[in-house]
Amino acid sequence: MLTNRQLFLNHLGQTSSSPLMLEIKRAEGVYMYGPSGEKYLDLISGVSVSNTGHRHPKVVEAIKNQVDAYLHLMVYGEIIQSPQVKYAGRLAGLLPPGLDNCFFVNSGSEAIEGALKLAKRFTGRSKVIYFRNAYHGSTHGAMAIQGNETYRNAFRPLLPDTWQTEFNNFSGLDMIDSHTACVIAEPIQAEAGVIYPEIGFLEELRKRCSSTGSLLIFDEVQTGFGRTGSLFATDRFGVVPDIIVLAKALGGGMPLGAFISSKEIMSALISNPQLGHITTFGGHPVCCAAGLASLEVIIEEDLAASAKVKSELFRKELVHPLISEVRGEGLLLAVQLARQEFIPYIISHAPEYGIILDYFLFCNGAFRVAPPLIINDEEIKSACRQLILLMDEAQKKVKIQ
Repeated sequence: MLTNRQLFLNHLGQTSSSPLMLEIKRAEGVYMYGPSGEKYLDLISGVSVSNTGHRHPKVVEAIKNQVDAYLHLMVYGEIIQSPQVKYAGRLAGLLPPGLDNCFFVNSGSEAIEGALKLAKRFTGRSKVIYFRNAYHGSTHGAMAIQGNETYRNAFRPLLPDTWQTEFNNFSGLDMIDSHTACVIAEPIQAEAGVIYPEIGFLEELRKRCSSTGSLLIFDEVQTGFGRTGSLFATDRFGVVPDIIVLAKALGGGMPLGAFISSKEIMSALISNPQLGHITTFGGHPVCCAAGLASLEVIIEEDLAASAKVKSELFRKELVHPLISEVRGEGLLLAVQLARQEFIPYIISHAPEYGIILDYFLFCNGAFRVAPPLIINDEEIKSACRQLILLMDEAQKKVKIQ
C-alpha cells in the first residue's frame, strides 16, 4: 500500500518542485500536529485564513449545527438559505455605507473575477488599472491584473485592456480616465512584502476614480477580519471603495469568497444578460455558518485590537543581526533580512524548530509572520525564541558568495 507521502507526490497536482511535505494529523488553536506527535506553531494561518485559529469551538459548533440542517440545496441565488442571508446582513452592518449587497462565491480568485465583471457591466467600459507587485489570484482574469510577470508570462494572451501603474506613485493616477472601468488595489500590498500606502495616496485614488466615473475595488482578501489591527483596512484608512473583495478568513477555515458593493451597482448583473454571474457552490451554507461564527469570535474577543498589541511583542522579541526590518501592523508582518540568501534555508528548516513559515510571492528578502489572531504572549515569545535559534543556525550553514 502506498504511503500518504507517495500518494501526495503521485496523485496530487503539484504547485512547485519543492513542497513543504509535512503531514498533519490534526490541528487545534495555533498548533498543527503530525502523525507521530510532532507539534508545529502555525505562523502563517494557512496564509491569513485561520484568524480565529484551527477548529475554534464556536466555528466547529456552527458547522455541526448546519450539517444537521442541510448542505447544498440549489445553485446560488435561487433559494433563501439562513446562513447566507444572516452572514450577508452582518457584513453589511459592519462595512461602510454603500457596501451592503453581497455576492458569495467560493474563493478570492472567483471574487476578483466577479468584481471585474461587475465593474465592466456597470460602467460599460473595459479598461482596468492595477498596481505593480499586486496579487489578486491565479485564474485568467486575476492573472491579467497580477503585478508581476513571473507567474503570468507562460499563460498569455491574458485579459486585454489592463494597465499597470506603481503603488504609491501619485502621478500614475493620471492613467485613470473616462475609459477606465475600474482600478483594483490592495489597500495594503500583502505579497509585495506588506507595503502600506503613503499618506494621502488612497484618498487621491478615491478622488480620481470618483471624478472619472471609474469604480474603485479594494482587495481585502488578506487584510480583512482583524488581520492588520482593524476589522477591515477600509476602517483604518477611511477610504471607501465601490466594491470590496473578501475571502480567506471570510470562511472561518472553510472555502468562501465574496464581492460586496451597493445594491445599485450589484443589480447590473441581474439583466442584459440575466444570470450575468453565476456559481453553483458559492455561499455554501456550511461555509457561511462557519464564517459568521468566526466573525462573531473576532468581534466578541476584540481580536483586531489585540493584534496591534501582539504585533509590538513580535517586534520587541524579533531582534537579530540578520533582521533589518519588521514591516507591518497587526499580525501581518514581513520580517526583512539583510540578505535574501538566508530566506530559503530559514523557511525550509522552520519545521525542525517547531514553527511554520512562508514566503511572499513578490518579496524575496522577507518571510511572512501572520499567525492566528488568538495567539497569546507566551506563544509569541516561544515562536520568537525558536526563530532566533533558527537564524543563528542559518548564519552558520548558509554560504554567501
